[in-house]
Amino acid sequence: MSRYGSMFGPDITFLGVERCDVNDSASYQGADVVIIGAPFDGGTTHRPGARFGPQALRQACYHEHNSSRPSLALRVDALSDLRVLDAGDVECYSGDIEGSLEAIEEAVHRIAGSGAIPLVLGGDHTIALPDARGTARAHAAGRTSMIHFDAHADTGDIAFGHLYGHGQPMRRLIESGAIRGDRFLQIGLRGYWPEPTTLKWMAEQQMRSYEMTEIVARSLEECLTEASAIALNECDQVFLSVDIDVCDPGHAPGTGTPEPGGLTARQLLDAVRRICYELPVAGMELVEVAPPYDHADVTAYLGNRVILEALSAMARRRKDDQGGPRWDPHQPLLDGR
Repeated sequence: MSRYGSMFGPDITFLGVERCDVNDSASYQGADVVIIGAPFDGGTTHRPGARFGPQALRQACYHEHNSSRPSLALRVDALSDLRVLDAGDVECYSGDIEGSLEAIEEAVHRIAGSGAIPLVLGGDHTIALPDARGTARAHAAGRTSMIHFDAHADTGDIAFGHLYGHGQPMRRLIESGAIRGDRFLQIGLRGYWPEPTTLKWMAEQQMRSYEMTEIVARSLEECLTEASAIALNECDQVFLSVDIDVCDPGHAPGTGTPEPGGLTARQLLDAVRRICYELPVAGMELVEVAPPYDHADVTAYLGNRVILEALSAMARRRKDDQGGPRWDPHQPLLDGR
């Protein structure tokens, strides 16, 4: 069940947006996006602390919490142009992984079933399983693809004797049938895991993973163009999963499993903006922000801006679809548009 408020810290909503109750569908009727927190880090294998991520992401901003955030680049105000609500946090307990995941999936499914886009604040990446599955359940079977930003593939099988953890959700998700392996795009992988047997399983599922060396060689823009085309082939909507550790630890130190050599903050913001502007995003999550390891709230601020960038791009997409002058990133700022 969803709490009416935050599990940890002061009872605030994301940048002051209106409250709703996930158990009362009338409270979010007509909403475009419903934000919900999943403060769960019981699946971590290294540094815990992501349970405090939702609270940090809600309040990491130096502007007033007044439900207004005009985008300088996109010329929209997502918190005004869209109806964005905050449903508080799902009750999650580290000692009850399966119970927590079931509660998250039910909450996400209710939101997606209402026609709103669920935007989940994590939490560790274990929650990708209920987040994406809950979203996919609200749509035609097999018609939701996944674009996944991460340093790690998260396709492990059993870790420490458990099927569920932040290194395994993508395997469980594909096994569940909610997302097709051949419509599963991973961007930003690097480092020294997974091992050959897991890579073999990934190849058998026809997953497409863009390791950082390929991204550097081909450019992020080219890889995103290719990934977007695959994501929309025989699929009607996309679930966007963003693990903040896709960024280099110099840009996102506050995370549980930092891996050097990742994307810059600018690259991630531009990539999320592009996906949410160009593709029909049906659900989104931002995970692995762990405030105990953050320095000067660097990671929380980045995560907050990733969310705002996604919302602003969604608002711009809607505005352009309604016949207004289309956004042009090369247009001079003071052109009156």
